[in-house]
Amino acid sequence: HVSMTTNGTEALLFALRAAGVKHGDEVLVPSLTMIATCNAVRALGAKPIFCDVNDSLCMDWPLAATEKLSPKVKAVVYVSLNGRSEGLSDLIRDCYERGIPVVEDACQSFGSKHQGHYLGTLGDIGCFSMSPHKIISTGQGGFIATNSTRLYDKFRSLKDFGRLEAGVDIHPEFGLNGKFTDFQAVIGLEQMRKLHSRISSKKVIYEHYKTQLKGCIEMLDNQSEVVPWFVDIYLDDAVKLKNYLAHKNIQTRLMYPPCHSQPCYNEDWNLPVTERASKRGLWLPSSPTLKKKEIDLIC
Repeated sequence: HVSMTTNGTEALLFALRAAGVKHGDEVLVPSLTMIATCNAVRALGAKPIFCDVNDSLCMDWPLAATEKLSPKVKAVVYVSLNGRSEGLSDLIRDCYERGIPVVEDACQSFGSKHQGHYLGTLGDIGCFSMSPHKIISTGQGGFIATNSTRLYDKFRSLKDFGRLEAGVDIHPEFGLNGKFTDFQAVIGLEQMRKLHSRISSKKVIYEHYKTQLKGCIEMLDNQSEVVPWFVDIYLDDAVKLKNYLAHKNIQTRLMYPPCHSQPCYNEDWNLPVTERASKRGLWLPSSPTLKKKEIDLIC
C-alpha cells in the first residue's frame, strides 16, 4: 500500500502516529540525520532517544542502540542515510521479536535496495520524500509504503482530518490535512518515467568521482544496491575545502550537525562516530545531469 502526503516530514509524523507513538513515549533515532527525523518524533510529544551510527553511517544496531531500549520505547526510526542500510535486517528481526514497530526513514533512499528488497518496504512502514533535490521530485511531497492494511488505513485517516471516508465529515479521531494535490501528482507521474535513468546516472557519477579521487579523498565503498543521493566525501578540514571550492564557483554542503547537539535539542550524548562523521563530511555536486567533464573539473 502507498499513500501520498505533503512532504517527507509529514510522512514520518503520520507514520509514527499510525504505529501508535503517543505523547510521552520514546523513539530511537540516529543523531546523524536531517533534523526532520527527530522533529517528527518531537512534534508528537514523544522523546527522541539519540543513537550513534556505524561505519556505514546508519544506526549502530545492536551495539549502540539496544542499550537504550526501555519499556518507554514504542518505535525505532531507521535512517538509510544516502541509500545505505547496514544492519537493517538484524534491527527489523530484533524489533519484531520485541514487538517494537520499525519506521524506515527512506527519504534519501528511493531506488536503493537491501538484500534485494527496496528500502522503505522492509520495516512496518517506510517514509519517502520528493522535495526539490531528491531523485524524484514533485516540488514538495512525500509518501509512505506499508504491507499493513491497518497502518495504511490509519495513515490515510490521520492525513484527512481523522475521517474514515473522504467527503464524509465524521471524525472518530484527531487528524490534520496532509493531502497531496492533483497538480503534484501530474508532475510526479512524469518524473517517475525518469527514475531508472536517474538511478543509473547517480551510480555512474559516484563511481567516476571515486575513480578520480582515489588516493586523495576518503569515500565510502557502496554496494551495488546503493543509489547515492549525494556524493559524500570525508576529510579532516571539510570547512576549508568547502570555502576553497566556493571561490571556484563550486557549491558544496557540509554534513548534518549531530541532531542531539543542535540548539533546539542541546542534549549531552556520547556518540563518537556521529561526531566524527559530522565534522569530516562534505557533499559534492551530485545532480544526475552532471557531465563527466564537470566532475573532472570539480575533482
